Amino acid sequence: MQTLKNAEIGQTVKVKRLHGEGAVKRRIMDMGITKGVDIHIRKVAPLGDPIEVTVRGYELSLRKADAEMIEIE
Repeated sequence: MQTLKNAEIGQTVKVKRLHGEGAVKRRIMDMGITKGVDIHIRKVAPLGDPIEVTVRGYELSLRKADAEMIEIE
């Protein structure tokens, strides 16, 4: 399984599935990250936290733990 955490900088990936449950999954979905959405990885901090992405035209920062719950194609 490939997750957003493992994606390379500059890549644009498509969300396959969201893992996790409850408040964590709700927080990810509230950012507009849902199945089938394209995510462009803009920047990853030197220690890997946060991961900066563009989703639906918005620039967002994701924690590494949240990125691990987003399965990509």
